[in-house]
Amino acid sequence: MDQAEHEELIEGARRIAADALSHYDLGGDCEISLLDISENATFKVVPRGDAPVVLRVNRLGYHSPEAIESELAWMTALRLEAGVTTPEALRARSGARVVQGRDPQTGAERNCVLFEFLPGSEPAEDDAPSFEALGEVTARMHLHSRQWTKPEAFTRFSWDLDTAFGNNPRWGKWQDGPGVGESEIAILSRLEATIVDRLKAFGTGPERFGLVHADTRLANLLVEGDQVSVIDFDDCGFSWFLYDLGTTVSFFEEAPQVPELIDRWLTGYRRVTTLSAEDEAEIWTFVLYRRLLLLAWIGTHANVTIAQELADHYAADSCTLAEAYLSRLKS
Repeated sequence: MDQAEHEELIEGARRIAADALSHYDLGGDCEISLLDISENATFKVVPRGDAPVVLRVNRLGYHSPEAIESELAWMTALRLEAGVTTPEALRARSGARVVQGRDPQTGAERNCVLFEFLPGSEPAEDDAPSFEALGEVTARMHLHSRQWTKPEAFTRFSWDLDTAFGNNPRWGKWQDGPGVGESEIAILSRLEATIVDRLKAFGTGPERFGLVHADTRLANLLVEGDQVSVIDFDDCGFSWFLYDLGTTVSFFEEAPQVPELIDRWLTGYRRVTTLSAEDEAEIWTFVLYRRLLLLAWIGTHANVTIAQELADHYAADSCTLAEAYLSRLKS
C-alpha cells in the first residue's frame, strides 16, 4: 500500500465513521478527528455543545459482531464487578452497542462501537509508578476472569501456541519479519522451540490460562491523577494470564529499565493476589513469546507507524534478547 492508498484508507474509515454516527442521537454537527489507525481506526467525536466520545471502526474480518459483544460484556462486568475502569459502550437509538457503518462511496461496511471518552494520558516508558498501578489493575482483571460466569453466547479467540506458531498464525510468521535472515532464523528458531517446550510443561490449567486483556501495553492505559483506566480490549481472548505481563513491555523489551518495570508490575500485582515461584520463573518466557509475535506483526503491518520505526532493528534486538534468555536457562 502506497501513501495515497493509505490516505484513502483513512478517508474511507472516516466516511464509515460519519455514517455510523447517524445511528446515535448525538445532536448537532460532530467534529470527527482521527486518534489512531492501526488494526482499527479510532476517532474522537465532538458533538456540538456536548462531551466528546470515541468511535472505533473495526477492521474487516477480525471479529464477528458476536465476538465484539463478548468483548463489551467483559468490559462491562469488569467495570461493575471488579473495580476496573473501562470505557462504557454507548447504545444506538436501536439499543445496539455494535452498529454497521457504510462508506457511501464504495459500499464497504464495518462494525463500529461508540465509547465514552475517558480522561487521562498514556504513561511514559520509564513511568515505574504506572507499572505498579498496571500490575494491580491486571491482577483484578485476572481474579475476575477466573470466577466470572460468561454469557452463554460468549465467544473470543485464543492466543495459544497454535495461533502463534502454527500453520496459520494470527499475525503471520515471525520468519517473514523484516531483517530476518538465515542467522536470525537459527537463533530465533531455538528460542521458539524452547518457548514451546516450556509452555507445554507450564500447562493451561485454569489458574494459569483464561480470559485476558492480551494487550496491556502502555498505549492502552490512561492515567489521570490516581485514576487508572484500561482501554482497547479488541484483542482480549484466552491465553496464559502471564501473557498480559509480556504485553506490558511491547516494542521496547530490550530497554534497560524493563527489569525494574517488571518488578514494579509484580509489586502492584501482589497487592491483589499471589504468583507462584513456578509462575515467576516463566516471566521472561512470556516476554520473549510476545516478542516473537510482534516480530511477525511488524512484518504484516508495514504501513503502521510503529512498525516502520522498528523494522530496521527489531529482529537483531530480538536475537540479542533471545541469546541472553537462552544463556540464563543454561546457567
